Amino acid sequence: MRIQKRSVLKAGLATAMLALSITGFAQQKTVTFANQDMLVPLRLVMESGEVEKETGYKINWRMFSGGGDVIRAMASGDVQMGEVGSSPLTAAASQGQDLKLFWISADIANAEALVARDGGGITSFKSMEGKRIGVPFVSTAHYQLIAALGKEGVDARKVNVMNMRPPEIAAAWERGDIDGTFVWDPVLAKVKQKGKVIATSGSIAQMGYPTFEGIAVNAKFAQENPAFMAAFAKALNRASAQVRDNLASWTPDSPEIKAIAKWSKADPKDVPAAMALYRFPSAEEQLSAQWLEGGAAKAMSNTASFLKSQGRIQEVRPDYAAFVTDSYVKKTAGR
Repeated sequence: MRIQKRSVLKAGLATAMLALSITGFAQQKTVTFANQDMLVPLRLVMESGEVEKETGYKINWRMFSGGGDVIRAMASGDVQMGEVGSSPLTAAASQGQDLKLFWISADIANAEALVARDGGGITSFKSMEGKRIGVPFVSTAHYQLIAALGKEGVDARKVNVMNMRPPEIAAAWERGDIDGTFVWDPVLAKVKQKGKVIATSGSIAQMGYPTFEGIAVNAKFAQENPAFMAAFAKALNRASAQVRDNLASWTPDSPEIKAIAKWSKADPKDVPAAMALYRFPSAEEQLSAQWLEGGAAKAMSNTASFLKSQGRIQEVRPDYAAFVTDSYVKKTAGR
């Protein structure tokens, strides 16, 4: 009887120790990802759970209102990965935050736009003096707005540029508190209903100020979890190809569109047209001079000059290539 009790006791202790071991292991494999509301292929990865299934990691998806909020959360250590525009990414890199851009989730192209309220008196950049323009500060939209004003010979100090997150822009637009906004979907689709597009991110890019949406990761986390990073890049590449190949035939009732709308808090009927305004680079395009092989770092350098002129950062780094990595996309592309 004593022998039997000892055996049971040992078995119980072994089970408890195994449970503790498994719990500790699970904690080590938990990732917090800061996502936003942009209409990008990442939403299909979030919906499918494919990365979690392949790697065994638990991903906590946390939604933020803007890239500045994402960067602050990553700096705090609470978030390991996040999607950010090129402007907040550059601000973080300039301040020495230990992160790496590893995927271009979207060439913004025409997916962000400056919209003037109907009857508000704005017909061009030159007519914006004294007008109230809502834009998230340190965002790609803010960068392009100020850059375009300068290019058009307009003193940005004479324009009432107001710092607002997208949900705040939507509310202010409904109340009639602002005359215009530079923003992205899903808010962009709403303001277009009572406004006119003055310029797009694509047209301003042609002036020499390109922007992009990217996915950044804490450098230490990426180094310690290479298999997870490669699986994530693989899933992103698959989802981007799915969107490129099928978007034209998807309708608001398509399961994919419904999934993207759910994770972005958008109206499904607005999603297909809004996504068509972006370009979603393939793995091979990611590994071109336009993006991870030099173009992204150059765009960050140009953006840094703007941020310094706005007093948002103290210095421009001589080279931003250290904040970009092609390692995980190369594994996806079989290089």
